[in-house]
Amino acid sequence: MGPQSSGKSTLLNHLFGTNFREMDAFSGRHVLLFTTKGIWIARCAGIEPCTVVMDLKGTDGRERGEDDTAFEKQSALFALAVSNIVLINMWCHDIGREQAANKPLLKTVFQVMMRLFSPRKKILMFVIRDKTRTPLENLEPVLREDIQKIWDSVPKPQAHKETPLSDFFNVYNLRQRFFQSVAPGGLAGNRRGVVPANAFAFSAKQMWQVIKENKDLDLPAHKVMVATVRCEEIANEKFASFIANENWRELEEAVQSGPVSRFGKKLSSILQSCLSEYDTEATYFEEGVRSSKKQQLQEKLLQDAFEKALNAGEAFSSSADSCAQSCMSKFDKGCEEAVIEQAKWDTSKTREKLQRDIEAHISSVRTEKLSELTTLYQSKLNVALSGPVEALLDGANDEAWPAIRKLLKREAKLAVYGLSDALSGFDMDKETQNKMLTDLENYARGIVETKAKEEAGRALMRMKDRFATIFSHDSDSMPRVWTGKEDIREITKMAHSASLKLLSVMAVIRLDDELDNIEKTLTLALVNSTSNNATNKSISTIDSLASSTWEQVAPEKTLITPVQFKSLWRQFKNETEYTVTQAISAHEANRRNNNWLPPPWAMLALVVLGFNEFMTLLRNPLWLLVLFVGYLVSKALWVQLNISEEFRNGALPGLLSLSTKFLPTVMNLLKKLAEDGQAPATNASQNSMNSLTQSEVTTNGESSSSSSSSSSLVRSVPIDKSA
Repeated sequence: MGPQSSGKSTLLNHLFGTNFREMDAFSGRHVLLFTTKGIWIARCAGIEPCTVVMDLKGTDGRERGEDDTAFEKQSALFALAVSNIVLINMWCHDIGREQAANKPLLKTVFQVMMRLFSPRKKILMFVIRDKTRTPLENLEPVLREDIQKIWDSVPKPQAHKETPLSDFFNVYNLRQRFFQSVAPGGLAGNRRGVVPANAFAFSAKQMWQVIKENKDLDLPAHKVMVATVRCEEIANEKFASFIANENWRELEEAVQSGPVSRFGKKLSSILQSCLSEYDTEATYFEEGVRSSKKQQLQEKLLQDAFEKALNAGEAFSSSADSCAQSCMSKFDKGCEEAVIEQAKWDTSKTREKLQRDIEAHISSVRTEKLSELTTLYQSKLNVALSGPVEALLDGANDEAWPAIRKLLKREAKLAVYGLSDALSGFDMDKETQNKMLTDLENYARGIVETKAKEEAGRALMRMKDRFATIFSHDSDSMPRVWTGKEDIREITKMAHSASLKLLSVMAVIRLDDELDNIEKTLTLALVNSTSNNATNKSISTIDSLASSTWEQVAPEKTLITPVQFKSLWRQFKNETEYTVTQAISAHEANRRNNNWLPPPWAMLALVVLGFNEFMTLLRNPLWLLVLFVGYLVSKALWVQLNISEEFRNGALPGLLSLSTKFLPTVMNLLKKLAEDGQAPATNASQNSMNSLTQSEVTTNGESSSSSSSSSSLVRSVPIDKSA
């Protein structure tokens, strides 16, 4: 991925021997004719193992403008979700920039990827083209810092609040080799969550479907977001200016005392001036947003006494009645003052028309307010149900659906009670009110069903997460270390059962507390199908999965059909098989390293075949001393050569290493023994010398004492320097 016309297709063709269409540099950067559109896929030539490469449409192209960012985000997220390695192409002079370096795009994609897909470490390879004079060691920290800032600023799920960037991505340079990239330590050596080749098409299709249905990527263009904010600010400023307008205040005061001459023209002039000022300031913003905010401003300026009373908190019926009576009273009073007895004017038709207009206005406001109330409580239900239902389905245990039913009942009851209380001020008939309350209850149920369908679409990802959690962690949630004593078969069965439990919970919608035998059927068919005592039963249960419906379950409540179950389970087993194989290999290696004793049959053979040698030792005890000395020498060699550590990497490498170390180790050991043997003789000689010296001092003690006085006399005599 990378900017349009940055040489992505050319790079891929040279790296992998593919034949993606390249831009003609002499024809210009025209996306419609010369550059990549959409997502293209090809197999790399001459690289083993089989490696598949995708070529994405360039970002930030001139032709798409600001209105086609959704596909950019979708394709970038698809690339990160599907691939093991992502090449990000950029010009050297774009490092450190915001838009040119694709920072907003990567920020959005990182955030959505953590929420939609199971975390799996990816390799990000930044391809820097047209390098400038700036040294690479100066560019690399800037690039790494930018990626780290993107990661730190992305809102993360609770489980990954403190997760470092390195747990999700590795950043390499292009000089790394692609050959044997799946080998341990290779570019794609991390095989967690790997998808087998025969499941790649299905997996990619499911990922693209999840990405297309995700609304977080359908963000408005930058100009739309700017227009929305600025036009709303301008509208608020113009409304405040209208309220503070001196002409409007004078007109408002004059109306309180009676009809005002040329009222319509005066008010129209003030309103037109306000709206014209809005048009002048908002003229350069996006047209749709500008018109919408202008309509809202106009409705706000024309707000009448009826809407003011409603906004002040009065009940709808009382507000409508009082405002209607007030208007009709003012009309009647004005007619009485204006009537001319001789003219015999008849105001009844005008009065009836006014009354019909008022009733029509009240009806339209009533409909609008009821719609606002319904939307308000629907949004409250969305907030109260969506998150908890998703969390309960993610847990997927026996209490998931009972807890969801309890949650739905409580939140629906609260919403219905609140709406019922709000509708009491509308003075509406019972039938209409009951219908609105029933519709709200159905809406709450629909939220749960929709969320259940979304989670069922992510069932495979949830199953793999559940399997990895149980298989790779012990009962204390600590990472499992395979020491050779674990029962991998039992652990695998337990992890499979937990994953199957999750799948069975998401299979159907259980909002009516109806019993079903889905979990039992699946356990017999998929988990216990290999046991001898269940073989006959499994034949019938597997046949029961060759159906599009479940027993005792209505089709409209089915989220995953039995046929889809078999397909999902097959893909799940394929994608988790590698993890189990790796664990078995580690388990066997540790068991071999920890078990140095020969098998029991070999020990028995040694006892039987070595009976004659044992009797020889009893007849000649001197051999015991020889064997003991041999044991000490062997033990010393074992410790010095560190044989157990050498053979951990295999028999052949261990033998080669020992062959080079054996002779130097024996020589060092003999040298050390020789030094230790010389040490006692040296100590004995030293002790003899010390004894002799002490004897001499004792024998000559008397002479030493007698000479001490003379020595003192000699020391007291001054020395003649000339002598």
